[in-house]
Amino acid sequence: MASGLQIQGDESVLLRVTHSNLKSFSADIRFSLQLWRKCGTSVNSMGLQLYDDTNTKISDLTDNSRPFGFYSPLDGYRLHVIDLDPSSVTSGGWLEDTSLVEKYSISEEAYEKRDGTFRKFKGKLNSQNPSTPGNKIFDNYMEDLCANIKVGNRCEVELGEKRGTVKFVGRAENLAPGYWVGVQYDEPLGKHDGMVKGVQYFDCPPLHGAMVRPDKVKVGNYPERDPFEVDEI
Repeated sequence: MASGLQIQGDESVLLRVTHSNLKSFSADIRFSLQLWRKCGTSVNSMGLQLYDDTNTKISDLTDNSRPFGFYSPLDGYRLHVIDLDPSSVTSGGWLEDTSLVEKYSISEEAYEKRDGTFRKFKGKLNSQNPSTPGNKIFDNYMEDLCANIKVGNRCEVELGEKRGTVKFVGRAENLAPGYWVGVQYDEPLGKHDGMVKGVQYFDCPPLHGAMVRPDKVKVGNYPERDPFEVDEI
């Protein structure tokens, strides 16, 4: 609620400012009580009305010879600006209704010829990562990477450099399309015992099994690590 208590020496008041043409416009502005009715717009093109905090109009500010404080505004009151210029840029909703603004358009053919568009950027990302949601993954996805991965190979899985033995290579019907590699880790760093979603793809001790994509698996001379081995002395 607005307060009639005025602190001596306080010569300003905080008002909510609204506009007749701009329905979404609203701003809290502090005004000097000695302010004359000049707001950067011709007086002949503007009308001002003062409303209290119950939205009741107090007065029309029509006397240009009086300072603003004459109308006794209080904090929380509203100053409403009425634009009297029919050719004003604010009229007709041009500053608020985006449907009135002419939109830039381009033909599909012209857009396809452009470089650096979002569509081409998205296409590049999708080609680099076919598993991106919304992309179709084919049944032979990463099949070529399995050419040198055989069951029984020692391996190291890229995530965390976890070592183990390849136990399965192929497609897994209850997982995403494409090829998978089943690994039995040397340590209990896995998620299962070779059974995934009710299907037993291989056998291994509990929490030693994992199904990973071929691009995460490196096969070679990866002996089991000595848990007591130290890197430095």
